[in-house]
Amino acid sequence: MSEVRLMRKYCNRWLLLLIAVALAGVLVAGCGEEGAPETTQATEPATETTAAPTETTAAPTKTTAAPTETTATGEVITLRYADQNPETGWEGSKAALPWVEQIEQATGGRVEIQPFMAETLFKGSDTWESLKAGLADFGWCFHGYWAGMTPLADVITLPFMPIESAEQASTVLWQLYEEFPVIQDEFKDLHVVTAWTSSGYYPLTVNKKVESFEDLKGLKIRATGGPPTDVMKAMGATPVSMGMPDTYQALQTGVIDGILQNWEAMYSFRHYEVCKYITMVPIHVVYFTQSFNKASWDKLPADIQEAITSVGGLEGAKFWGRNMFDTAAEAVDKILQEQGKSVEHVTIPAEEVEQARQQFGEPLWEAWVTKMESEGHPEARDILNRALELLSE
Repeated sequence: MSEVRLMRKYCNRWLLLLIAVALAGVLVAGCGEEGAPETTQATEPATETTAAPTETTAAPTKTTAAPTETTATGEVITLRYADQNPETGWEGSKAALPWVEQIEQATGGRVEIQPFMAETLFKGSDTWESLKAGLADFGWCFHGYWAGMTPLADVITLPFMPIESAEQASTVLWQLYEEFPVIQDEFKDLHVVTAWTSSGYYPLTVNKKVESFEDLKGLKIRATGGPPTDVMKAMGATPVSMGMPDTYQALQTGVIDGILQNWEAMYSFRHYEVCKYITMVPIHVVYFTQSFNKASWDKLPADIQEAITSVGGLEGAKFWGRNMFDTAAEAVDKILQEQGKSVEHVTIPAEEVEQARQQFGEPLWEAWVTKMESEGHPEARDILNRALELLSE
């Protein structure tokens, strides 16, 4: 990207940002939401693996942000991209901005992306409704925020699924999305370009070494809602729900004894500064999408849609799973070496992990199927079986 174009791009961003700030003031006055993102104890800007609120605010009814430019063929189309994470954080620098650049390259420069990072258009928890309202053209969506909205896709989050990496699980999630129209229907309010998962969430503890699942009994463990909370209860731990920005201090002061954590969040929130042990058993994953406002997508010329799709879908799922999560494991090792710190890796015998899967994982799989079927989703059993089949390949 030329320097002239880069300057024009960021000048446009600041102009749109001023408009968005004015809009945010209206929304704050209207629905009482906080206007600024929360901060974290970490000095590195944090990315999204926060606990899921059970409710979201009402969708804005007016859109005053700059309209999408869908000009004649050959002229530049400007699209607004929203992401709750900062561009200097791991997700922003290693995944979001490189992927945005891929879109621009795939379209031969006919599309220019205006990225609005760090909740500068709206809060991360409001992303789905804000995209529906057209406050951005597309954006980064963490589906842990919207409990019950996409319950069939939640199959990938069930505890003790045989997941080896974020790239693997992301591949499976996208295949499930493509194979089951009933899953696609859960996302019908927006146009999904790609979907991916996190890497596994591992027990990370401050003082107590978890060498057996019995060691979790009585510990206060921060966990996201749904199956992760259920499995902590089943294991005798006390699950605690709190926003990720609050967890550093909570770990530091003993409010919680540990946290279920993935590599990217461990790096971004610097939990390695206050936790001594990580037990190398992935309990569960969470998932995300890159989704477009439907009207914005439909306005795009067919060849532009095709170009964007070429860096989405399965390839996009692999890219996001790998770049946002899997590569963060090496980053944690590197920063520990640079800072002269250490987090002891604790292993649990394979036979005990298998026993835990049978005792705690599979009953929750069955409970999920029963719940989905009772809610009118007879496909639930097939979806679970297909997920397990794909993960075993």
